Amino acid sequence: MTTRDDDRQVDMTTLVNEIQGHLLIAATRQEGHEAAVRFTARLDWLTSRQRAELESRFAAEHLALARASWQHTAARSAELRAEYEAKYRRLKARLAAVCLTLAATTVPLTLLLLAPLRR
Repeated sequence: MTTRDDDRQVDMTTLVNEIQGHLLIAATRQEGHEAAVRFTARLDWLTSRQRAELESRFAAEHLALARASWQHTAARSAELRAEYEAKYRRLKARLAAVCLTLAATTVPLTLLLLAPLRR
């Protein structure tokens, strides 16, 4: 893949992510509105204006809570990613050290064992 193809792939991934984000927000707004309507339906003493105001505030609060939850999830995801990447780097370093140790001990031992055969 060339750099140009890579750029297109990144652009396409960004576009898909943005579309998913917009769809998620739209679904959450709809969900909040439906919850608000269900909530205000039980309050039959409200005027139409009061009902509309309460539904609007309820839906806005629902969206704000959802966004806060998404932000918390994204932050935690970043923390976990950093933690796992650090563990992975340590494991790679350990594995490299073990491989180097094995190579460093195997070569001299092999030479020592083969030395009598050379004579």
